[in-house]
Amino acid sequence: MLNFTTKTAIVTGGSRGIGKEISEILASNNYNVIAVATSEQSLDSIRDIKNIHPFCCDISDKQSIEKLYNYISDTFGYADVLINNAGIHMDNILLRMKSEEWTKVMDVNLNGPFHLTKAVLKDMVKNKCGRIINISSISGTDGNKGQGNYAASKGGLLALTKSLAKEVGRRNITVNCIAPGLIETDMTAHLSDTVKKGYLDRIPLKRLGKPKDIGQMILFLCSNEASYITGQTFYIDGGMSLN
Repeated sequence: MLNFTTKTAIVTGGSRGIGKEISEILASNNYNVIAVATSEQSLDSIRDIKNIHPFCCDISDKQSIEKLYNYISDTFGYADVLINNAGIHMDNILLRMKSEEWTKVMDVNLNGPFHLTKAVLKDMVKNKCGRIINISSISGTDGNKGQGNYAASKGGLLALTKSLAKEVGRRNITVNCIAPGLIETDMTAHLSDTVKKGYLDRIPLKRLGKPKDIGQMILFLCSNEASYITGQTFYIDGGMSLN
């Protein structure tokens, strides 16, 4: 049994898929969850969930992040937990990839977590307590054809996790990373049966993961029981990374 006191958590990309599951699991375990999404419409699916506080924010924009931070400061004082989950992909082979496709993916997937982490980290350092969890991807370590921008951004997030863990460990702040494999979300729903079969052939458990698989790991890493775990990357991929 994991024990929690009321704390405040930020979950980016918190209105759908993995992020929504993370938001709901934390909210059901006594967290005040600021679930962040880029549009008010996308936040409608979580507005009525107890302990979830929807907030519209573009994490690729520093001014938008500043508004988010000010809201948290005014409403809750500070954030105890940051889940950098938001991510996009704009796939293309490198020879055809536009500079805009590279830059936009980097702005959301890597630069956004940098700016948001920097904003909330000051309070964590002051409080000598905090949990930061970055959602990377198996693509960040293995790469993937047609996803040079996405893989680079997720690999950068993995490296940022390790570096930051070394910087803030003395302040009782843990920084960890989760690298999901193929998870059933709207990002994977468009895959053809042929492509899915190709992935399933590489997964020892022979099934796709579910957002709950990620959410439960997040819950553990936020708990007191995980206080001596930092700088680690956890692959939740059904064994896909073994191949």
